[in-house]
Amino acid sequence: MSEWREKSKQAQDRPYNHRYSDIHDLVQKAAGKEQALILVLDHLTDVGNFGALIRSAEVVGADGIIIPNRRAAQVNDAVFRTSAGAVEWIPIVQVPNLVAAMATLKEAGFWIAGVTEHAGQGIWQAPLDGRLALVMGAEDTGISRLVRESCDFEFQIPQFGRTQSLNVAQAATVALYEWRRRQQ
Repeated sequence: MSEWREKSKQAQDRPYNHRYSDIHDLVQKAAGKEQALILVLDHLTDVGNFGALIRSAEVVGADGIIIPNRRAAQVNDAVFRTSAGAVEWIPIVQVPNLVAAMATLKEAGFWIAGVTEHAGQGIWQAPLDGRLALVMGAEDTGISRLVRESCDFEFQIPQFGRTQSLNVAQAATVALYEWRRRQQ
């Protein structure tokens, strides 16, 4: 049986107890890298979206994920399964204050980019290289005001159809892969 299947079976048998990382360990992991990526999730509540985001971030080689410790989905057995076990391979940090965490990232040389449909520039014009933290907002309200004001810049993903917006997990995956594409 594959390692992931074994862990998934174990998760079904008992509640998954995730060990969160520390933001300083995450910053240290990215130290010295010219290209680093951290995903910041602003109060996402849907465990399906959260698990899918973890999986996408791990697949593109992101250095970690930061989430608030309240009013947000937490790593549990459903998130483990949805992430296909990726929660085991990427550091996930819980913080009491996203704005303070973003300030820590800025001190470590990260640019903070908000992904929002309200941005003036599109993803293809946005400077998505170097040390970058991508901020994704909640499914229903988007990026909160204080978090948005703490971003260095914002960009949107152009939409050409009639549907109003992408699902947050889909939008994040597009942004994550555009960052990865530019690293090639």
